[in-house]
Amino acid sequence: MKIGLFSDTFYPEINGVATSVLTLHRELTRRGHEVHVFAPKCRGWENYQQDTVHYIASAPLLVLKDRNVAFPGPLTNWEATRLDFDVVHTNSEFVMGHFGRLVARANDSVLIHTYHTIWEEYTYYVTHGVADEAARKVARKYSEWWCNRFDRIIAPTGKTLGLLYDYGVRTPMDIIPSGMDIARFAPERHDAPERTARRNECGVQPGERVLLNIGRISREKNLEQVMRVFPKLLVSHPDVRFVIVGEGPMREHLAKMADELGVAEHVTFTGPKPWEKIDQGLCVCAVNDPCLSGVIQDGVSGILTGDDDEALLSGLLRAFSDEGREIAAHAAKYAEPFGTEAFAARVEKCYETAIAE
Repeated sequence: MKIGLFSDTFYPEINGVATSVLTLHRELTRRGHEVHVFAPKCRGWENYQQDTVHYIASAPLLVLKDRNVAFPGPLTNWEATRLDFDVVHTNSEFVMGHFGRLVARANDSVLIHTYHTIWEEYTYYVTHGVADEAARKVARKYSEWWCNRFDRIIAPTGKTLGLLYDYGVRTPMDIIPSGMDIARFAPERHDAPERTARRNECGVQPGERVLLNIGRISREKNLEQVMRVFPKLLVSHPDVRFVIVGEGPMREHLAKMADELGVAEHVTFTGPKPWEKIDQGLCVCAVNDPCLSGVIQDGVSGILTGDDDEALLSGLLRAFSDEGREIAAHAAKYAEPFGTEAFAARVEKCYETAIAE
């Protein structure tokens, strides 16, 4: 198949959507398909140029200045349309999503969309709390309108699929979690010198253990709760350092919060790191949520907690116990069904089903 992936974010940006599209580009190509990516230019794009990766002129988004918005012009439209895709797979509900739909319409391509982001949870960045419920209703209505104009929808979790169904989406949907290169995370792949070098980069002192968060530093990630709990964790485990990998609008606020709580000397903000440098194995501790159903098994492949501060603290204490060390040593085995090969195979099956329909 000839496949076009359209996204508002792509590598070397580090976030869930960019990584999902990068994974599909690599794995579907390995499976013998011709796969092209269209995405905005971002910091570092010059070092990742390929014949099948098409970076488009862009500018910072007004609302989220750490993200870029693309400006696909007539030349880009001609370049994409002439490829005559069998499948157009959009990963954005905005500029690049609309561009992908135009290309699909021109080529009569099968049209697939992955609904990565539950937008009603992000309206705060526009409303800042003013008339937020009205904005959430608009986000839900727009999501319904958008998703009902595709041949098939991919939902990363059952929770997302349920929400879309509640919105009124009736397009056929598949639950396909985004895949990860699981083998990279096996602890035996990383020797002591490599671990030491990585820890030094993150400001981790000899003898310290790590509480690690990787992702966008933003309101919806609820890092404020983790920071609130961290001083209590230090009482029991004074050798723990809180390492926050990533960038985002809440960074300064969290740094100030750490200072006010008196734990700043135990917290390191590393900024963004490439995926190749964040694959050492640790025990996962997460607040239990429907989106994790079937992904993390408590006490086996990770630790699940309640959503209040005391429950989170209890979970973190488990993670820093012998139980956590045991989970970290074996979790990669339990994560195999979520590997990149299985991910690409399921997406490929989705494409084939849509074409047959």
